[in-house]
Amino acid sequence: MKRNPAAIILIMLIFSACGFCAEDQNKPSIREMAGQMLMAGFRGLMPEQCHQILEDIEKRNLGGVILFDYDVSLDKPVRNIESPAQLKRLVSALKSRAKAPLLVAVDQEGGQVCRLKEKFGFPETNSAEHLGNIDDPEKTRLAGRQIGQTLANIGINLNLAPCVDVNINPDNPAIGRLERSFSPNPRKTAVHGRAFAQGLSEADVLSCIKHFPGHGSAYNDSHKGLTDITNTWLPKELIPFRSIIRSGDADMVMTAHLVNENIDPKYPATLSKNFLYTMLRLGIGWDGVVITDDMQMKAIAEEYSLKRSIKLSINAGADILLFANNLSWQPDIVEKALEMIEGLVLEGKIKRARIRESYERIMKLKEKLKK
Repeated sequence: MKRNPAAIILIMLIFSACGFCAEDQNKPSIREMAGQMLMAGFRGLMPEQCHQILEDIEKRNLGGVILFDYDVSLDKPVRNIESPAQLKRLVSALKSRAKAPLLVAVDQEGGQVCRLKEKFGFPETNSAEHLGNIDDPEKTRLAGRQIGQTLANIGINLNLAPCVDVNINPDNPAIGRLERSFSPNPRKTAVHGRAFAQGLSEADVLSCIKHFPGHGSAYNDSHKGLTDITNTWLPKELIPFRSIIRSGDADMVMTAHLVNENIDPKYPATLSKNFLYTMLRLGIGWDGVVITDDMQMKAIAEEYSLKRSIKLSINAGADILLFANNLSWQPDIVEKALEMIEGLVLEGKIKRARIRESYERIMKLKEKLKK
């Protein structure tokens, strides 16, 4: 029987195509990858009160959650934290629903920015300013390790700290007045920020240096509206970020919703390629995970639609979009954000390769988490 070369080639192409189909089925979808790019806040002290966030983790592949002790939108001191035993049970339930390791984050800087407070049965902490005034990097490292051990005992694996903003304006309502900066000296800030991050690492807790490119010179608070540092920001505010990143002690970098028209005349840092790609990735050499500050802060939410802010931040180079769900309450924010990311990819406004790039960075970071 004579064989038809054209038919053989056609059969081979069909089998080859099927092979590619099978291979593609094993790859995560845009929706699955986008789920890992979101971190969300939620209400509830007990797993039984947290159906929405548990569903987001299980069905929407949500990559991270953030814990708070105070509900800002309700103006009530009840959110996620009541006691060590309660919190440990809650965190365990959240993690049990995740297919990939779940980032469980908290702002535990020490001092006034401290979600796990003494009144809930947690150890006392000192502010960054207090540690900077003592000026003993070893004591700062030990403070970071103690905080890290407190978090690790609960199951929390990411501390959104240290704050490495340089205390240029001590009257700054978001940084200076809250004693969140180690020092007005950028090199001293770098030394103590690095020591704090090392202490967290010793306790197997990830660190996050913030708020890039530096919030210390601002005169207002981006929680409450647009924050312009065009005339106050100094290049030396990059020194702590550059130093800690190049030392290899940073696990993540958090962006700030700050406007500096000398660097980007149009967009704040969180939404700006000039800041996140040109300055942070190319200039400083950071190739790890970039997380945004809360996308529901007024500096973003009152200036941009949700869809536009998502598009701009991802295209600028952000990997994880944080929706703290505390300044404003949107129980379906995860589903809304996922639908918008999927739609933006389908419309060609965000490239698939950009989503995969962030997903791969996040999964690489999660390899550091203690099993």
